[in-house]
Amino acid sequence: MTAMTLGTKTASVVWLEPHRIHAGGQSRNLSGPITQDVLVMALEGLPPGPTHWVVDDAWIPSLLIRDIVEVPAGSEAREAFFKWRFNQSLALEAPQSVQALDLGENAWLLAGIAETTREAWLQASLTLGRPIRSLIPRWLWLYNRLAASREVPGMLLSLCPAGPDTFTGTLASWGRNLALLRQWTEPATAEAWIQERVLPSSAYLQRDSRSPQEVLVWGAATWPDCSIATRILQPEIPAQEAL
Repeated sequence: MTAMTLGTKTASVVWLEPHRIHAGGQSRNLSGPITQDVLVMALEGLPPGPTHWVVDDAWIPSLLIRDIVEVPAGSEAREAFFKWRFNQSLALEAPQSVQALDLGENAWLLAGIAETTREAWLQASLTLGRPIRSLIPRWLWLYNRLAASREVPGMLLSLCPAGPDTFTGTLASWGRNLALLRQWTEPATAEAWIQERVLPSSAYLQRDSRSPQEVLVWGAATWPDCSIATRILQPEIPAQEAL
């Protein structure tokens, strides 16, 4: 073990989806809303210290915007601008806390979470001594972990079971960088995902010579044959991650 390894600091991973909560290597099935009691039970089993939260895509919707030549100067004006663009595009009822990430080439990634939900989670984590170090949607966590393999155009399906053989989730595709991001809260079968979401998205990307060479699927144990090579990702959720 090297000195660098000895000095590495870690955070516990909290994985939150409508059907389960996974924390500290332990998974609990959920059959209702995520209440304060549910959070306390999950967080109390973790060692004290920071936590990384990976949350279902529907709870942290994301938006890819392009051709933003100029953004307002000043943090408050910039925050208001991106919040306006996010709400204008997604028309969500609840007030949202919005974060913006500059992707370069005049493109930005926006991610929002309902302010009441964010505040409740922050307060619970602080009270229990497990403060939230990061809070990101599941698709983005997966996308970041796949960074080393993004040398050729590809597509990621970040899926969440929504009923018998149906899924909600996100389609993210890349060339050199993130090229397309689409999200659906309407459940669909795997066959419908392929015919109505994957193949039309691939055809759209073909116009810019960014047709995906492979589809990576997270959240399904099996997947039908598709005209694009498909690989099912192993459902490994770490108990901890490096800070």
